[in-house]
Amino acid sequence: MKQSWKTWLCLVPLALLVLGFLFFPTMNMVMSSFQSEDGSFTLANYQELFSEAYYLQSITNSLKIAFLSATVAIIIAVIGGYSISQLAGRGNKWMTTISNMTSYFEGIPLAFSFIVLLGNNGLFTLLFNQLGLDVFGDFNLYSWFGLVVVYIYFQIPFAIILLLPTYQALNDDWRYASQLLGGTTWTFWRKIGIPLLFPGVIGTYTILIANALGAFATANALVGSTYNLMPIQIASLISGDVFLQPNLASAFGVLLALIMIAALWSNSKIMKKVRRDLR
Repeated sequence: MKQSWKTWLCLVPLALLVLGFLFFPTMNMVMSSFQSEDGSFTLANYQELFSEAYYLQSITNSLKIAFLSATVAIIIAVIGGYSISQLAGRGNKWMTTISNMTSYFEGIPLAFSFIVLLGNNGLFTLLFNQLGLDVFGDFNLYSWFGLVVVYIYFQIPFAIILLLPTYQALNDDWRYASQLLGGTTWTFWRKIGIPLLFPGVIGTYTILIANALGAFATANALVGSTYNLMPIQIASLISGDVFLQPNLASAFGVLLALIMIAALWSNSKIMKKVRRDLR
């Protein structure tokens, strides 16, 4: 009993942290989304959110860039993560360390690095122009395509780090057993490898979507308000130079949270079904 009391006491700082920085702000955001400027209850914020073409465009753009960057990143990460898992000794250690370091390289530093290297006056842009090489063609870093490239760049190492533990679950003994029983490489992957990796890949893919939906600093530093995304809209509504609409920003925040929760819930359902089928 005494040990249990001490255990609960140690959880008090964590509980205060969760309540102060997660629960109460979330509840305040939800309540604010149903309030008008005079503090009365209203659904006008959500009506405006789904009736204004400009706001609908931000939702569509965020979903597009999230799904596109997550899809490309997960394909590259599946191949790259498996390759890293097959390395032995220092090779595996160094590549894992590099992936871990680059997975945290995002936000303003990442945007600034891309501007320095691939911007209109970037290092590589000027270098190849001086050499007369049209390597990048019509590539524009400050366009939709440029933004997608940057998103994919910071999504790939993050996905690899999440997938590496999944690859460690693959046992070489299972491959040898499959070969002894007459199975081919394709048989091993179809019957053993892919079913084991699938839940981890789906889970990582869901996290990548949520990660892209909530990314703000990179997009804001790269394109500012010239490209319409949900996080940029939220920032402009609570700190804009023209007028402030914190209640509408709260409605945006609730919608963004609901999309992420729906993605995570779908992932949970898929993984439960996969695990049940594997039993």
